[in-house]
Amino acid sequence: MATGQSPAAAKRVERLTWLIAIVAAIGFAFDSYVLLMLPLIVRPALIELLGVPGTHPSINQWVGYLFYVPAVAGGIFGLLGGYLTDLFGRRRVLVWSILLFAFSALASGYATSVQWLLFWRCCTFVGVCVEFVAAVAWLSELFPDPKRREAIVGYTQAFGSLGGLMVTVGYYLSVTYGDHLPLVRGGHEAWRYTLISGVIPAIPLILIRPFLPESPAWQEKKKAGTLKRPSFAELFQPEFRRTTIVTTVMMACAYAAAFGAIQQVPRIVPGLAEVRALPRPAQEQTVSAVQSFQEFGGLAGRIVLAFLAVRIFSRRKLLHVFQIPGLILLPLVFLIPATSSLALLEWGIGLVGFMTIAQFSFWGNYLPRVYPTFLRGTGESFAANVGGRMIGTSAALVTTNLVASMPGAMPPIKLAHAAALVGTAAYVIGFIASFWLPEPKQEQLPE
Repeated sequence: MATGQSPAAAKRVERLTWLIAIVAAIGFAFDSYVLLMLPLIVRPALIELLGVPGTHPSINQWVGYLFYVPAVAGGIFGLLGGYLTDLFGRRRVLVWSILLFAFSALASGYATSVQWLLFWRCCTFVGVCVEFVAAVAWLSELFPDPKRREAIVGYTQAFGSLGGLMVTVGYYLSVTYGDHLPLVRGGHEAWRYTLISGVIPAIPLILIRPFLPESPAWQEKKKAGTLKRPSFAELFQPEFRRTTIVTTVMMACAYAAAFGAIQQVPRIVPGLAEVRALPRPAQEQTVSAVQSFQEFGGLAGRIVLAFLAVRIFSRRKLLHVFQIPGLILLPLVFLIPATSSLALLEWGIGLVGFMTIAQFSFWGNYLPRVYPTFLRGTGESFAANVGGRMIGTSAALVTTNLVASMPGAMPPIKLAHAAALVGTAAYVIGFIASFWLPEPKQEQLPE
């Protein structure tokens, strides 16, 4: 409790602090929710909107577009959002970004063409990219105690994987019970119901928005007139250049492993011998079940990282706990179980998800500690959006374009081989780059 602060005032501050943590957790959960819909719904959505069978070459082409074009849009506007977070405050930008991705997800469920689906997915991605940067900066500045800050930021980010589990369950329920739901565009397509459900986080946010305070660290500097204007050029000054370049490369690698390999699994599963003979609803239920293994693995990975973040001092060693096993597991899983065994793929993709998704939480803990208040949102957004969203997600396009030149008797097997190549390359580059990752100079956030 601060000096001169009454017990009642201290309790009020504590309640507001936890209210912000809850909002951030909702944001993290649903930004994963709306992003991770795509691997589940992209195949049935394209079959309906393009009017072609699932093995048609145009499906593979549009999958690449739907993965990459929204990521580029999100990266560009997310970069601007990080700048605006430093300029106008964390709260305002966070709230509007969540509303944007929620209502654009709703609109995408009513898409009448693949072009409209692409447009609304771009809007959704923009909201998600901005939300991550604003939420991490806001949370980090709320908790002055380093250990508490590391734990809170880590555990709230774990809700990102909870969002992945939620969308897996949501898609399964849509496939199973969609016939009992109201008509959407004249049908009961599960992919539309799944997209529409992305509007859910807007409901509690509208109710609690009036009670949300601004970040004290940002607000005090703003009122005192000591808050420097953010600048992208500042990121490449000698003090921050190495940090900016290395974190951008490494975030690109983390996203490349996820988009270039892990998120291709829902299209690999229907090619397995145990799944090919099943009717379409049963195939989609199986896809959802396999995806749940990956999401449980990712959730466990985020929780373990949050636990280790306050116990392993070196950030590089903390990252290697996940990078080294992942580098071994990913190629093995995509070259063997992904082409031959449903049961082994379920457990294998769970382990790969554990090692890969945990690295996303690492950056939420690391980046606030290497940039000062006036540059925190801008620095985070550059690494996350230029590195992760714009460069890293292009791995999905690389994977889909490599499919034709890969060995294998069937398209899903070719896809598995392409995913193995791209995902392994991402891990190798990320691991090498980690040896240049600067260690934070102090436990406290730089002013």
